[in-house]
This record gives sequence, C-alpha cells and structure tokens, in this order.
Amino acid sequence: MLNRIILIGRLTRDPELRYSPAGVAVTSFTLAVDRNNTNKEVDFIPVVTFKQTAEAVANYLRKGRLTAVEGRIQTRNYENNEGRRIYVTEVVADNVRFLEKSEASSQHSEKNNNEQYSGDGKAIDISDDDLPF
Repeated sequence: MLNRIILIGRLTRDPELRYSPAGVAVTSFTLAVDRNNTNKEVDFIPVVTFKQTAEAVANYLRKGRLTAVEGRIQTRNYENNEGRRIYVTEVVADNVRFLEKSEASSQHSEKNNNEQYSGDGKAIDISDDDLPF
C-alpha cells in the first residue's frame, strides 16, 4: 500500500507554530492548490509539519509564498466541546520546499548582482561559435 502526496501551491496565511506538551514543534498552514490550468478551481489543503521542519516553516514561509509539500494524507477525529464528533483530513508533510526567495533575500541578491555586473554599459561581442547551443 502507498500513501504519498506531492502538492505545489501558495500559503493562504502565515504558518501557526505551537509546541506539544512534550516540547515538539508543530506548524499548521493551508496550501491553496490549483486543480488544473483550464479552470480557476482551487483546493485548500490543510498541512501539518513537526520538529525541525515545523520550525523552518514558521521561520521562513509567509502568506502567498509558493511552496512544495511532500508527505502523506492522515485522517483523525475528536469530540468537540458540544459533544459532536469532528473529522479532520490533512497532509502530514515530511518534506517542504521553499520555491520562492523571500523578499529580503531577493533584494540582497539583486543588490549583489547589480554590483557584480555593473560596467560601462557596452554590449558584449560574442560569436555564435562561443555559444554551447
């Protein structure tokens, strides 16, 4: 049997970091994932991360950031304060990839690139023989 999922989407809000009674970091967030490219249908998928992954997510991801999540689907249930049984389906992520640079790091990179390539503005003469394609 196999229970693996890979999603790419954008965070709908900033991740929420909390700690379990045993001191384990837990982060939850929702990922907005397009169903397909032709229609504008979107699914909002709840995601949970634990330990170091949870802390990294809380420190570096923000609302709107493009993110890839790899993990498994998990269902759980509990009884709320009114005595009703509540069922929850969520993705437990064991791998999260940040697909966009944060604004701070991209501004830093842009500044370094501008300094590195600043010159007199003259065109570079490159022959077709020098190109690898």
